[in-house]
Amino acid sequence: MPLSKHVNPEALIRESKDKKHRHHLTGTDPSRITQPYNARYGTASIPKFCIPSKGIDAEETYRLIHEELSLDGSPTLNLASFVNTWMPEPADKLIMENVSKNLVDQDEYPMTQNIHTRCISILADLWHAPSTKKAVGTATTGSSEAIQLGGLAMKRFWQERRKAEGKSIHEPGPNIVMGANAQVALEKFARYFEVECRLVPVSVESKYRLDPKKAMEYVDENTIGVYVILGSTYTGHYEPVQEMSDLLDDYEKKTGHSVPIHVDAASGGFVAPFVHPKLVWDFRVPRVVSINASGHKYGLSYVGVGWVIWRTQDYLPKDLIFELHYLGSVEYSFSLNFSRPAYPIIAQYFNLVHLGFSGYRAIALADLQNARLLSRALERTGWYTVLSDIHRTKPGFQGTTGSNEDNPEVFLEGLPVVSFRFSDTLQQQYPEIQQKWIQTLLRAKGWIVPNYELPPDLEKVQILRVVVRENLAEALVDRLFADIVEITQNLIDRSSSVHALEVLERQHIVHTDHEVLGKMEEGSGSRPSGTYAKQC
Repeated sequence: MPLSKHVNPEALIRESKDKKHRHHLTGTDPSRITQPYNARYGTASIPKFCIPSKGIDAEETYRLIHEELSLDGSPTLNLASFVNTWMPEPADKLIMENVSKNLVDQDEYPMTQNIHTRCISILADLWHAPSTKKAVGTATTGSSEAIQLGGLAMKRFWQERRKAEGKSIHEPGPNIVMGANAQVALEKFARYFEVECRLVPVSVESKYRLDPKKAMEYVDENTIGVYVILGSTYTGHYEPVQEMSDLLDDYEKKTGHSVPIHVDAASGGFVAPFVHPKLVWDFRVPRVVSINASGHKYGLSYVGVGWVIWRTQDYLPKDLIFELHYLGSVEYSFSLNFSRPAYPIIAQYFNLVHLGFSGYRAIALADLQNARLLSRALERTGWYTVLSDIHRTKPGFQGTTGSNEDNPEVFLEGLPVVSFRFSDTLQQQYPEIQQKWIQTLLRAKGWIVPNYELPPDLEKVQILRVVVRENLAEALVDRLFADIVEITQNLIDRSSSVHALEVLERQHIVHTDHEVLGKMEEGSGSRPSGTYAKQC
């Protein structure tokens, strides 16, 4: 009998069930879940895709969901994401004590609102706002929401200025400028709020980030602002805020058109102030009107908290602020969400108080040191070229690396990110080896390391990226590097049989009913423009 090329796992499970002694309540329907330990407790299976007619015990429910979730990847070994995955036990306790609080209920939870206000003042001070006592900002669910708010404020100001000048706000309409390396949330703002998105191509010469001189070719009187990214998701490079501002200053002198800057500091906002305090990127640059950051990235809180801060209240248009007479008090809201959990803000405040400036600095320095270790080790194999630059010394410091490892000013600024690809030599000698196999084989060892294309104009270049977070200690860096070396060596040594991996990549993947149900078919979304749309 010839072997079948395609196997339906659900059908085989259905055919293989013990029909003679099955439980009278348990059918062979693959749309049902059989609970773990059901023989011990005598419980029946439950439907997957509709609510059960009768509930089950809380302990059994926990065990059922717990066992299913055990198939997820390990957060510790997830090196694809910038999102923080660990907080100390006292923080966990504080979170559970406040998990039921709604941040929007200011009259019911006044101290929670006070903590929210303190966080805004602390961040405004950290980013050198003119007056931290009158700081204006809000917590968000993450940087994506914060970016929308920053963009909306710039759009409103552009509209008001155009109306005051007697000019149309519709013909040709507003535009916003950003590098093609921008995270997809920035492009979402443009699409959702009807602003033309002008993506500036990146290059090797621009270090895979926004080139300010090139960006000026896309700026005109209808530009509501420029998004400048403090920490590209591709390679971790900081975009030059001051240089962009200087060019916009010159442009304003020549044309009279003032174009503001919003800094997307989703990751860098909690790294640069502690590691490179002399780097001028924040409100010290007069043209920067707003800044966002993710508390759940290098702010070291759990997922669910971001921040947006404006230079002063003058840069937050009044028509974006809603006065609410609700639940016995007058409240002001200028966020996209209304109800939101309060515990992420409390967790952020815990970190700010617990770690302080010195604690955040120590963690960021350790992250960068581990990222430099991995970068150097990869390059010394000869198999890999590292595109990120945090392990490279600034001009004038060459040859001083060993004696200045603890001095961050010796090295080029950037996030603790290691972006790397196959070296030209390896690609020439072993053209049959595909870089995406490294991702697949690392996943087999538990590591989650993405392989993806660079932005438009460089999309033919694929990179592997490791985000170094606090829980990636030096011992794990050693193990990760050893696994990368072992995998690469095996691919080289078995170059005659690596076609097996190619077959694995090309095979038709069979999806279960659960994986298919409720998911959009390929092609349902708009065509990608090149902005980074994967998990970050």
